[in-house]
Amino acid sequence: MLTQNPLSQERKRKLRWFVTLSTLPLLGVLTAFGLVPQSDLGLPSAQVAIEDIVLPNVNDEYADSSFWHSERVQRGDTVAELLNRLNIDDQDASNYLRTAPETESLRKLAVGKEIQAETSATGGLISLLYLSNNDEQILINKQNDTFKIITLPAQFEKRLFVRTGEIKTNLYAAADAAGLPEAAANQLYELFSGDIDFHHDLRVGDKFTAVYEMNYHNGALMNTGRILSAEFINQGHAYRAIYFQEGDQQGDYYTPEGKSVRKAFLRSPIEYSRVSSGFSNSRYHPILNKWRSHKGVDFAAPFGTKVKSTADGVVTYIGRDGGYGNVIRLNHQGKYNTVYGHLSRFAQNLHKGQRVAQGEVIGYVGMTGLATGPHLHYEFKIYGQQHNPMRVELPDAKPISSAYYEAFRVVADDFVSRLNLLRNTNLAKLD
Repeated sequence: MLTQNPLSQERKRKLRWFVTLSTLPLLGVLTAFGLVPQSDLGLPSAQVAIEDIVLPNVNDEYADSSFWHSERVQRGDTVAELLNRLNIDDQDASNYLRTAPETESLRKLAVGKEIQAETSATGGLISLLYLSNNDEQILINKQNDTFKIITLPAQFEKRLFVRTGEIKTNLYAAADAAGLPEAAANQLYELFSGDIDFHHDLRVGDKFTAVYEMNYHNGALMNTGRILSAEFINQGHAYRAIYFQEGDQQGDYYTPEGKSVRKAFLRSPIEYSRVSSGFSNSRYHPILNKWRSHKGVDFAAPFGTKVKSTADGVVTYIGRDGGYGNVIRLNHQGKYNTVYGHLSRFAQNLHKGQRVAQGEVIGYVGMTGLATGPHLHYEFKIYGQQHNPMRVELPDAKPISSAYYEAFRVVADDFVSRLNLLRNTNLAKLD
């Protein structure tokens, strides 16, 4: 350790005292400068003015104003809770909305549905606006002490989307991968099911393209709309469908040449299932334990799956029939007949002699009669003779009428040119 010289320490103490004493006059000057009055410097002096300011009466100014509020139905909501979040403080309106028969659609709104309310400054209800579960626009107005309800068709904004997909396992898996909504995938299935057996004919690498509408209301997605045009390439063969409406008639789908895409019959009465037993002249019956012909096709499907009529027709029989269990028989154009067996139940109010449309739900999959599991037994007959419904040549529906052919050609040519232009584009990313 190094030691310090005592003499040097003494010199340092003297130096500190000298510095301290020499700075005192300077500090005094600075202090004196800080205390000079503002008036002596020639600067204007500050003045404080105190006045009474009369504020406007908020209640008077906004008494005639109205305010809009928006809320969505939450799980477990009551009408009272919903009105509270909408800032509605109106007992008459609460009683009316909770009890009136005509406001039942409000009380049954699905979770997520939006409600808009116009209120006064004090929370009184002026009007209430919402879309019912049936997509009807409901407007409720309060005038004095009475309520008026108006039902209008919903005003939708239609947006076009384009999706393309490639088959790796089945149609619905490819639709999910491409971002195609299930409702549009169902339409795609129905469009081409007359030409393509989606249970047996699909191959890995098959592709589809669909142009479809999505319906929006106030910027919120409501539902999937109609497919406007589509192409399905199955085993190298391209099938195309274009939607066209003739005047005031119901629209339909046609090939670019004007032929109807919709066959007179659907290939299958179920949207998607597995064929558990095909058409055969000799099949071992799992219950009867003997060989016999199987003059139809069995579609294995979950219990309660919807069964649709494969064509426009008339109910000739509905009820119980031996090994068929609950069965429905339809006649089509006099020449054709279809049979739907082992049903768990029938569509409500369906009866003999009733006309049904193609695609209309007529029953539900079950296992009544001679059945080891839930499935649909389906038969297709021509003049009473059974044919394999998966292989028989199906008749076409009516083509485009000559009166509208030229107008249709304009739409068809536009679709084909756009499809050819975009074929090599990654359509799955286009909205």
